[in-house]
Amino acid sequence: MFLGFAAVAGLVSWVYATTTIPDPNADAQAEATVYYWADGTQMVSAGPVNRQSVPLSEIPLSLQNAAIAAENADFRSDPGFSVSGLARAAVNVVRGGELQGGSTITQQYVKNTFLTQEQSVERKLRELCLAVKLSRSRSKDQILQGYLNTSWFGRNSYGVQAAARAYYGTDVRQLDPSRSALLVALLKNGDLHDPALGEEHRRRAEARWRYVLDRQVELGLMTREERAAYSVFPEPRPREVANGLAGQVGYLVDAANKDLRNRAGLTPEALGRGGYHIRTTFDRAAVERLRRAVEGAADEALDPALRAADGDVQFGAASVRTADGSVLALYGGPDATRHFASNADTAGVPVGSAFKPFVLAAALEQGDAARGEDRAVAGSGLLDTAVPPLAGVDEVTSSGTLALRRALVRGDRDAFRRLGSAVGPRQVRNVAIASGLLPHSMAEPDSSFALGTSTPSAIRMAGAYATFAREGQRTAPYSVASATYRGAPLEGLERPGGRQVMAPQTARELTRALRDVAVDAVDAGTLRSLGPIAAGRTDDGDRLPAAWFVGYGEELSTAVTVFRSDSEGGGLLPLDEPVTDAAGRGDTLPLRVWSTYMKADREQASTERTRRGL
Repeated sequence: MFLGFAAVAGLVSWVYATTTIPDPNADAQAEATVYYWADGTQMVSAGPVNRQSVPLSEIPLSLQNAAIAAENADFRSDPGFSVSGLARAAVNVVRGGELQGGSTITQQYVKNTFLTQEQSVERKLRELCLAVKLSRSRSKDQILQGYLNTSWFGRNSYGVQAAARAYYGTDVRQLDPSRSALLVALLKNGDLHDPALGEEHRRRAEARWRYVLDRQVELGLMTREERAAYSVFPEPRPREVANGLAGQVGYLVDAANKDLRNRAGLTPEALGRGGYHIRTTFDRAAVERLRRAVEGAADEALDPALRAADGDVQFGAASVRTADGSVLALYGGPDATRHFASNADTAGVPVGSAFKPFVLAAALEQGDAARGEDRAVAGSGLLDTAVPPLAGVDEVTSSGTLALRRALVRGDRDAFRRLGSAVGPRQVRNVAIASGLLPHSMAEPDSSFALGTSTPSAIRMAGAYATFAREGQRTAPYSVASATYRGAPLEGLERPGGRQVMAPQTARELTRALRDVAVDAVDAGTLRSLGPIAAGRTDDGDRLPAAWFVGYGEELSTAVTVFRSDSEGGGLLPLDEPVTDAAGRGDTLPLRVWSTYMKADREQASTERTRRGL
């Protein structure tokens, strides 16, 4: 152990001796991030970075105190690093771990201004040594000023002046202790603590805001009487989105950013610093076709002036290439500058009967689809029920599977409730997740689970149905084809590989069953123009606050959802009268959007083939 500490001490001494205070790094002088359509044409330039430095004299003492209390209580007296934190980190390294430890305000300023975001022992040691040298060459006020002018607060804001404008529409010098505390709360992670991004974000923001105020009292930086004056959460102004992100573009950028975070580990803070060139998978024409399909259906079926409930109706949709999982188009809402949350990527809308194919898949997987032995079907008692034939869609198959195919078309909720119980809700859940639905969107695996109480997004539903189209091979949906940072390719963005998650025969049987649904749901003229189509939908009996239609052909899998939400933030509303009076049967609106979009896509493809002489 002693030799280990000696080695660490020697390494620290060498790094300290060879470290000089450099010029600010490129990230401190950030540039815009540019997003491109799939064909390489520019979609939008997001930036330049929103930053405006101000002297410490213009930053209220209450904000300075709040930052010190929440981020580094010993800032005024420490040597630039936490002695206890460094001791813990040294022990960790000697034991073979990584060099970790809580960062002081000085260390965070050093990382933001002079170093990269690289996670390595050498970078951490240089951060430590630079922090010590800065503490010896600059005053604490200079360091605090630099820290507050370079830190990220969310909403693409770097520095407290930009944050004050973004969240409260005022200069930082006008902030009171309450609003100052919220800005400091945002230092924890601006995106996670922005109240405008949802109720969960607001709860986190309010809890952190209270902590910042209480911590100042604890440290003697605020009296209890002063603290008592700030009992009401200082609600910030709504988010303002640049005009370039209006319409669907803001939703597309949001989807691309999430994909970058999931696949390449790129944080919102890093993206906010700019310098990235991101080529998406989105097709401009397809996005426009989907938008027109939604707005056309809404204009025909809804009349908020006549029925107030129609004004609460929301649409969400996503279209995925079945071949590789790339997201071709999505519809996130009427305008990203007014309706911030993307309805294509929401995780709060029950999927209803569009979930039944996963129940059927679980039953087939539990038996042997190749030989037609449906043990779960037999165990459910479905074979004891008279199942009349469906004209034009029945074919030779096992009796159990045939019973389920007929039940699927007729929307027989009782049949699938019994089947879900016979298969087991957890097995159904496993099949749904294997097909591409996310675990956090799954409901409790109880007796109603098979009826679609889970809340997957339209993107994930389109991707999961594409798994059926690829005969059981799953490829996760993705929105970014490639990206570079200051000219260098970004790692981790290789095209997602496919993985076999169910027997090919199971997927083929699912497709046959879902083609029966398509025959029942889609008018003959549209069906003939689209070719072989397989589809799932919600049924009238679901009595859930949403309607879905999900269908796939040879090239695309497209999911459409329609729901009603309370404009005051109270959650989902029933999708019943008068909405269904305006829309007809429960699945009519999403079916209308889906059919219009898919038909327009097929017509466009035909036009392209003619133009190329194919």
